[in-house]
Amino acid sequence: MSSSEPLLSVERLSAAWGPTDVLRSVSLEVADREYFVLLGPNGSGKTTLLRCLAGLERPRGGRIALAGEDLADRPPHRRGIGLMFQEPALFAHRSVYENIAYAPLIQRLSRSAVDTVVGQMLDLLRLAPLADRRPEALSGGERQRVALARTLAARPRLVLLDEPFASIDPELKQELRTDFRRALTALGTAAIHVTHDREEGLYLADRLGLLFDGTLATVGPPREVYEHPTSARAARFLGYNVVAAPTGWVAVEPRDLLLSTEPGGGVPMVVEGAGPVGRENVVVLRTHAGERVEARLAGSEREFLPGRTVYARWERSVPLGSGGLEGSHPKEPKNPRFFGAP
Repeated sequence: MSSSEPLLSVERLSAAWGPTDVLRSVSLEVADREYFVLLGPNGSGKTTLLRCLAGLERPRGGRIALAGEDLADRPPHRRGIGLMFQEPALFAHRSVYENIAYAPLIQRLSRSAVDTVVGQMLDLLRLAPLADRRPEALSGGERQRVALARTLAARPRLVLLDEPFASIDPELKQELRTDFRRALTALGTAAIHVTHDREEGLYLADRLGLLFDGTLATVGPPREVYEHPTSARAARFLGYNVVAAPTGWVAVEPRDLLLSTEPGGGVPMVVEGAGPVGRENVVVLRTHAGERVEARLAGSEREFLPGRTVYARWERSVPLGSGGLEGSHPKEPKNPRFFGAP
């Protein structure tokens, strides 16, 4: 494979569950050593795409090639692709060392070679002090590190990570994200990481793809994808507000929204709730067009009582043209909690 060719090439991949389309003609490429993040809401087809790449699901159409070789007839264990699920699924009766050694032993490496591989993984993921422990004696974050070490010990060309931090406590997530990224970079292993957490995706990715309803909407460097949403749906998912302006629909970041209780040219909105989040105050509003809008303010939220009409302005926005109402709206909770309600 030349340096200009992608490690992974996916062409017009389609998949279905019975009569229901799950993936719709998805095409993407992943370069050697690249950390590619696939970001999208739950049910968008992310896990199905990983299972097709790993050989656990048969696609309805399209082509998957790794290092130029078609994988259509290649069984999962001979694809050179490692898959790490959301739950680590470690061998309960084996120690950390034995879990990591499983793949090298299956590959019939010599005992000294197995020791070398396992030792490297233990050091790389800071697991050496835990080598003799069983999984039940580990924390959730430690189990995830062991699961990654076990996956990497097989020396795959590509690793697939399926929501690996979804069940991890928030205070540990950033540490694990950094550890995973560092380990993959050190080994030069390419990865596809799927998540519905936009902060996680933007933080980790070399390149980022947005997947909605089985369709790959956009791909690019994370900053470019964030700063230039290609649709209202992408803008909403990335955390923007989508509001009407004289020139058409625009995407506005919550911190760029300025609110006033005095009329005077701003867009009228009705307060649905308000409350402090750390040093900021979040105000949830609804426009006359029915759009849900969120503002993050440095001042007090006390003047923004539920039911009150306020007026919004902004200095920075991303134009979306006339398509601001295209795509589905986020679902509202049946019984929303209105912070700041009397």
